[in-house]
Amino acid sequence: MPREHYLGPGPWLIKKDGRGLLHKLDERLRGEYRLTDDADPRRIYRDVHVAIDATRGLNNGRPGRLAHWLDLLDLRAGECVLHVGCGVGYYTAIMAEVTGHGGQIVGFEIDAELAERARRNLAHLGHVEVLHADGGVQDVGKCDAVFVNAGSTRVCPVWLDGLRPGGRMILPLTTNDGRGALLKVTFDGRAYAARFVSSARVFHCAGSRDSESARRLRDALRRADPAAVRSLRRDAHLEDATCWFHLQGCCLSTLPAGHEV
Repeated sequence: MPREHYLGPGPWLIKKDGRGLLHKLDERLRGEYRLTDDADPRRIYRDVHVAIDATRGLNNGRPGRLAHWLDLLDLRAGECVLHVGCGVGYYTAIMAEVTGHGGQIVGFEIDAELAERARRNLAHLGHVEVLHADGGVQDVGKCDAVFVNAGSTRVCPVWLDGLRPGGRMILPLTTNDGRGALLKVTFDGRAYAARFVSSARVFHCAGSRDSESARRLRDALRRADPAAVRSLRRDAHLEDATCWFHLQGCCLSTLPAGHEV
């Protein structure tokens, strides 16, 4: 997959790895990015963040990390996938390659300029659609997998509603400093198993954040071990000792999936 097709021509801004910056880099970006020496595409075929909009800290993420995240989705040929926060479309295209022409990929991008850029980048893939919309509220029907590629403070109901039996979802839950943990949810048609699979630090998911859930998530991460989470509950219940991160209608629980009390 030609990364330079999605990122545009170089030189590129690479998130700093300790080797210093060129003198011509904007002063606002010092300490964060370095400019590649030239426009040789080999510069971005490394496990590096490449800036999409450096002034906002918005990057095309490290392939090593994103490959691991996508692998957790267990994508198969012919599946339908929802990609929330598709950016310039690079990882959308990778998922389209995995699912094949018999599959369908729907990418959401809340930033109008990025959505149009992703549409252009993905125009050669007939089984990919990019929508300029808030992926945390837009219902596009049933799908086999949901990949949220930005930090949310909560699990949005529309993502859970859209999962078919056997469906999987990966999303980073992050506090206001952008740090948090990567959650995997699987739906067997009746109950939702859930577990945290790694730490996460990622750009905010605009539209899928609020101050109260951010506060409660921060407190949960400070108070309890994320490894204790085993399920996601949607039933109405009072908060108790089994609730790791309790929100109305969506609770990360230490109970096994399907063992609500």
